[in-house]
Amino acid sequence: MTQLLEVGRITKPHGLQGDVLVKYVTDMIQERTAIGAAFTLSNDREVVIERASLHNDRWIVHFEGVDSRDAAQALQSQILFAEPLEDPGTIFIHEIIGKRLRTEDGTDHGEIVTVLDNPASDLMELESGRLVPMAFYLDHDDEFVTVDVPAGLLEDLDE
Repeated sequence: MTQLLEVGRITKPHGLQGDVLVKYVTDMIQERTAIGAAFTLSNDREVVIERASLHNDRWIVHFEGVDSRDAAQALQSQILFAEPLEDPGTIFIHEIIGKRLRTEDGTDHGEIVTVLDNPASDLMELESGRLVPMAFYLDHDDEFVTVDVPAGLLEDLDE
């Protein structure tokens, strides 16, 4: 089974007809707000978008079968999960966590334990605590993430 990605959160009901406000956390907003887009909620309920429109920094969304304020209220605070979308050239965090980081010369620098959000460039954190900017990412396969880093970035400090 494919790992689902968190793509948004239902914040609260909007109006009386079953609409909800959704705050998305995705850069593929057009695909995630399209009619027919399907989601699994954090309570395992499946929902499908019937219509959606932008409202300030959130979206007013109407899901199929959610036709009253009470039904919308029952969805409040639910997290939206969805299947990853194919996008050549896009790197998803879940694809690199747990892989080993290596430089172009083949040197293994340890496991990537998380990716930290950073304004300049997201940072891959290694099990050693070292941080490697995603800007140096070249490629990844089933086992390794390959990077091209400046000389000295991954050298031990006590050498």
